[in-house]
Amino acid sequence: MQGDAYLKCIDSQCGLEYPITNTNVQCDNGHLLDVKYKNKPNESLKEVFAHRGQMDKNIIFNESGVWRFRELLNFCEIDTENVEECSKYLVSLDGAEGRQSKPYHMTKASSFIGIPSDKLWLQPEGYNPSGSFKDNGMATAVTHAKMVGAKKIVCASTGNTSASAGMFAANEGIQCDVYIPAGQIAPGKLSQAYQFGAQIVEVDGNFDDALKQSLEDAKNHDGYTVNSINPFRIEGQKTIPYRALEYLGWESPDWIVYPGGALGNTSSCGKALMELYEWGWIKKIPRIAVINSEGASTLSDLYNGKFQGEELRWNKGKPNADLVCQYYDHLDNEGIRPKTKATAIQIGRPANILKGLRALEFTNGVVTTVTDAEMLDGMAVVGLNGFDCEMASGASVAGIKKLIEQEIIKKDDVVVGILTGRQKDAMLPVDYHNDPNNRFAIPPKI
Repeated sequence: MQGDAYLKCIDSQCGLEYPITNTNVQCDNGHLLDVKYKNKPNESLKEVFAHRGQMDKNIIFNESGVWRFRELLNFCEIDTENVEECSKYLVSLDGAEGRQSKPYHMTKASSFIGIPSDKLWLQPEGYNPSGSFKDNGMATAVTHAKMVGAKKIVCASTGNTSASAGMFAANEGIQCDVYIPAGQIAPGKLSQAYQFGAQIVEVDGNFDDALKQSLEDAKNHDGYTVNSINPFRIEGQKTIPYRALEYLGWESPDWIVYPGGALGNTSSCGKALMELYEWGWIKKIPRIAVINSEGASTLSDLYNGKFQGEELRWNKGKPNADLVCQYYDHLDNEGIRPKTKATAIQIGRPANILKGLRALEFTNGVVTTVTDAEMLDGMAVVGLNGFDCEMASGASVAGIKKLIEQEIIKKDDVVVGILTGRQKDAMLPVDYHNDPNNRFAIPPKI
């Protein structure tokens, strides 16, 4: 496997390549990067993945929902069956990242959505150690940080990233700086970052402002960025659809549905599906649906032609990047800021928008929006099934419902919805259930 992995610019007219030890998150021309692999993995690895964790419970990398698939993420170029090499290079929280994440049927959610229960799968990523999907990608990003000898990791966060970065940094003895939009993070998320010893840097602005400052910090003060603009974060997040597909016997569903924030999940799912299809591991390409909040609808506006009448597309690697810039200028000129109670997806300038477009093109995907009220109903009905999810995760439930009502998703389609994190804002469900006007409210008795 030596010399198998490298970095490549995603722009079809640029295509610059770099060694795997490069720590830049963009190419010299300012384009995003992909981790690429020269060798095609053998499909027989499916059996290896299935049996890992059953053979030797003392090997944490076999229990890990990320590193169980390490042959498909081998940017360290190690002997993946050598436990000593795995221990030297791979960062893991005792194998807990992704370990409990798999799809479930939820009958009350399927009834609410209007789809047969055997057609709907919801995959709660809140069972990760820090309580969100972020741990999948943080395991791989911090692995690369460790590989290149980084002494400090840096991120911007609306909450979940800070918790995950802080947890992994503390476990590895690495400094962690977290840039947050002041006053815009749920206390339950922020407290995790403090608990794990992260250095909090408050920014007067929103997440987009925090990300800009964090990238400047990383560039000018020898920090290592672990936001999803980092291509190694994307590698770990590919294991979310891996686990879903494996649970379904590697038979592709018709749809995979995500909340849309920075679009790291959309990008990673697209990359996973592109690779699996190229390798012949899947025969059918699931369609991706991205669900934006109405109050943070950048991708939906641009993709659906709501800005200047032009539908933004990947266009085989030649997207109209000027349209994105014009849209951002429009937001600034009109003083428009993303606003939703679902703070995890309160992002106006998604860092991975171009990779997200690529994923949507490859999968013939769709983008739509839901209201805060609809997300809260989605969150609540998941809770009534005995599963915990945050408000942003309710976007997946509400979005599937909307797309079925619009007959974009058919009632006999097999759908996997990703629930990205658990509830960390304690007052959201309290306020929801105290209001008897809410659909699933169970107000207290007096």
